[in-house]
Amino acid sequence: MAEVEQRLLMLIDDEPAQSRLISALAARDGWRTLVVRDSETAIATLGTRQGMQLSAIILDQWVPGDAACELIAELKERRPALPILMLTTSTSPLLAVEAMRAGATDYLVKPVAPDRMMQALLNATTREAPQDELTPLTEKMGAALDFDAMVGTSPSFRAALAKAAKTARGHGAVLIEGESGTGKEMLVRAMQAASPRARAPFRTINIASIPGNSLESVLFGHEKGAFTGAFDRQVGALQQCDGGTLVLDEVDRLSLELQDRLLEAMTLRSVRPIGASHSFKVDVRIISASNIWLADLSAAGHFRPELLKLLSATEIVLPPLRERPGDISSLTRHFLARIGEQPGLRELGITDGALQLLNAFDWPGNVRQLQAVLFRAAVFCDGNALTTQDFPQLSEMIGDLLDGARPLQQGAGVELYTQDGNLRPLEDIEADVIRLAIGHYRGRMTEVARRLGIGRSTLYRKLSDLGIDNAA
Repeated sequence: MAEVEQRLLMLIDDEPAQSRLISALAARDGWRTLVVRDSETAIATLGTRQGMQLSAIILDQWVPGDAACELIAELKERRPALPILMLTTSTSPLLAVEAMRAGATDYLVKPVAPDRMMQALLNATTREAPQDELTPLTEKMGAALDFDAMVGTSPSFRAALAKAAKTARGHGAVLIEGESGTGKEMLVRAMQAASPRARAPFRTINIASIPGNSLESVLFGHEKGAFTGAFDRQVGALQQCDGGTLVLDEVDRLSLELQDRLLEAMTLRSVRPIGASHSFKVDVRIISASNIWLADLSAAGHFRPELLKLLSATEIVLPPLRERPGDISSLTRHFLARIGEQPGLRELGITDGALQLLNAFDWPGNVRQLQAVLFRAAVFCDGNALTTQDFPQLSEMIGDLLDGARPLQQGAGVELYTQDGNLRPLEDIEADVIRLAIGHYRGRMTEVARRLGIGRSTLYRKLSDLGIDNAA
């Protein structure tokens, strides 16, 4: 802990309220924050004794035009190894692209959730892991809102989507569990879009991002004068979402006391704000999400079993990406197509060797990490297709696997079904199989033809007919 406590963060920000908030959040994880108000002071600070102790920089992009990116570039030129996170209100992917090209390590959109900011700082400053390529930019492209945008053909994933699509048409509580980055937030959005409550009030509360002493008021509301500082009446999220849907993200973070309050509200279908003498009837659909198994928490006495039973009327589990390796190829092409639509970027192909590299990685950050790695690679790619050279850290980490220590995952790179569950055309499947074989046998066409059971002339004819070359 001593090393963590000595970490110093420089915040370049001229908004006092936000500076206090960022400093308080960083302090939770042992960071000290040095606040500077302008670019000139920031640059000058780098050469001071404190500046030499910096572990990271957060830059609030408050200036118009390219000035923020110019500042990032100058900071990186003076201190190349120092991680820089940009904080902005803009959701434009173009700004993310320009910030990355200037040297930004991460890009956060305000209002940023505390857990995301701290995760971004952790990723940027963890020395044990590769620094840039595998560090995700937490905000890049807006998520699509329907089930068709959720790509994958693995049986466990398709079963989860089918269950979610069926459940979306109902009104009961839903619990979505899965590791971070598996797509829980996207699934919630797809369910909401397909729900009969789609036009009704909808709100997401991240339990971990709200201080414990404020969470009860946020959820249940309070009356004026109910406690010190309650200068006005506040309507809670449960009451605000009457007739609609309330999403409780990281529901495992609820204290036992608030679990009891929520259990009572769900059982009685009513909400009593803090300090109120009576309750209000509500009709709220609650969708909960957790990356920790609530059943395990309940067994350990940290989660009320009665509340778990109510929250998990329907339980949906999203599998981690390592359990659906056959989906990496289709996810990669899907993300590259979406990335190509973003301002400042273009659609790219990917070589078989690069696909094989992606398939060999375990993806602890799941689908979110895959998207982030592809986005970062696309930003810096000069060619028309991503190659293994565009993933240097991945190549270094698992190069020995590609030299034969581990065979390519069976079926990796070949998807059999379209997103609507129907079989793909035979020609498309055949093209993927040939691409996979060429990558697997390192372009040795005689061996490819022999393994596929066809002649070399037939193989080359198929390559021509299907339009296949080294760029998948």
